[in-house]
Amino acid sequence: MSSHRKSAKTSAGILLYRRSPAGIEVFLVHPGGPFWAKRDLGSWTVPKGEVNSDENLLQAAKREFHEETGARVDGEFVELAPVRQPSGKMVHGWAVEGDVDAAAITSNTFSIEWPPKSGKTREFPEIDRGGWFALAEAREKLLPGQVPLLDQLIRIISPYTGRCR
Repeated sequence: MSSHRKSAKTSAGILLYRRSPAGIEVFLVHPGGPFWAKRDLGSWTVPKGEVNSDENLLQAAKREFHEETGARVDGEFVELAPVRQPSGKMVHGWAVEGDVDAAAITSNTFSIEWPPKSGKTREFPEIDRGGWFALAEAREKLLPGQVPLLDQLIRIISPYTGRCR
């Protein structure tokens, strides 16, 4: 796997996980804006974003995590195999063990015309909330195209059984 961008449709992100008494939990974020406002199952994502031209993929993943959550992560980053989204975009991910306060995240913003055809521009947070989820719940919350990242994490954490508590 390469550390540099491959195409214009490339994202990089961090799959943060922690161990709790109940088992492994992963940190996911919910997209902001009116399109995602009333969606829950199948709409959460790994904190990720587009890679800038000639940007190192892991550095882009760390930058995007910070831009979308306000938090920085450190640790032993394990590269996951890239996954292709239904849109064709490739998502490069890294798993790392760590912790962030989901209630304290702050995100960058974006502007769109809202309501449509109103001529009014509104600003929305790119991410409106974050949360920690047990693996079974994370599988339901996560965008379907990113579930393979979760499957890879499970194999990495528990290579002998392929299972986590």
